[in-house]
Amino acid sequence: MLKIHSLCNLSCDYCYVYFAADQSWRRRPAVMTLDTMRQAADRIAEHVREHGIPMVRIILHGGEPLLVGKRHLGELLTAMGERLSTVVEVRCSMQSNGTLLDEETLTLLRRHAVGVAVSLDGSSAAHDRHRRFVNGRPSHARVAAALRLLNSPRHRELFVGLLCTVDLANDPVETYEALLEFEAPRVDFLLPHGTWVSPPAGLSHRDLPPARPPVVVPPDEPTPYADWLIAAFDRWFDAPHKETRVRMFEEVMSGLLGGAVNAETFGLAPVDLVVVEADGTMEQSDSLKVVGEGAPETGLDVFRHSFSDALANETVRRRQSGLRGLGQVCRDCALARVCGGGLYAHRHHPVTGFDTPSVYCYDLSAFITHVRSRIRAGMAPLVEAVEAPVERPPVVREPERDSGRTG
Repeated sequence: MLKIHSLCNLSCDYCYVYFAADQSWRRRPAVMTLDTMRQAADRIAEHVREHGIPMVRIILHGGEPLLVGKRHLGELLTAMGERLSTVVEVRCSMQSNGTLLDEETLTLLRRHAVGVAVSLDGSSAAHDRHRRFVNGRPSHARVAAALRLLNSPRHRELFVGLLCTVDLANDPVETYEALLEFEAPRVDFLLPHGTWVSPPAGLSHRDLPPARPPVVVPPDEPTPYADWLIAAFDRWFDAPHKETRVRMFEEVMSGLLGGAVNAETFGLAPVDLVVVEADGTMEQSDSLKVVGEGAPETGLDVFRHSFSDALANETVRRRQSGLRGLGQVCRDCALARVCGGGLYAHRHHPVTGFDTPSVYCYDLSAFITHVRSRIRAGMAPLVEAVEAPVERPPVVREPERDSGRTG
């Protein structure tokens, strides 16, 4: 992930970059320079050659990455392409709030084969509750116009999907259907960031992590986020045809069916993300900014260190050790291989650190259990058909024929 701009033109009140415990953005330059981009690209090329990697995914991020301006964006993309195009296959995308997307920008992104994912929290009322411009104006109308342009025939190939942060105040089915209006190829629901010290909205009553795996959630334990996700899942799952892909739902289903789970929020896949800030600093996932000042830091940068140095970081190593990297309660849980302990940042507790179940533990358990029940119910007729005894047609024997001989 390359943070090509550190600032944003929106002031989303749930933003983990500007309103979380870590405030390092205040000390960083706003814009990634060409020299920093070249150095980051050289480090990627170095890592690719060292490990024989055939393909890398690069996400252009911020802040709002389009604040760099069209000219500088083109220069950054050209510099990156010059250093990587002959070395490795690059799949590049941009995460944007959508407010600055226009025809010229999309043409530039298409020229450099950069896909676009946009943040949208549902209907105008749902979206504008949190995602407003710095001056307080709502942003939904601008984002909707950009999405219609992105979804036009000439730019449709760039459309990666929509990211939607779950808000308990928004109806889950209405939110999902509002996202469907833009015909996104994929939707990703994100849980708002929080820890045991600063739990997300609706979970302020949770101050003690589970002492044992909550495979069955206690009846007196509310699970508002599971309830929200279950309603959205059932609407998606019960649709008469496939309307879109929902990453969270598909990853959980894959894990329950014995497949891989390749998401940071679920599963035990090793972490494969390094964040390069605008000044070239290498950091861990942005979500760790909710844990405390300096929590994402590695002490590394692209000018003095390689990405192999980042992989040697103690926290990064732990997040590559699968089940062994979880706390005891999670290791003992029957859902661990699907849940994976939840997002790493959401596990943090001031006493036990990250050896703790997620602050969403009960919600994750309830949601995964529901998805499993839906899969089992859907497969029951197939299982019955497979296990049913084989009905063989009766054998009809032909009467013996007279040989024509006489005695």
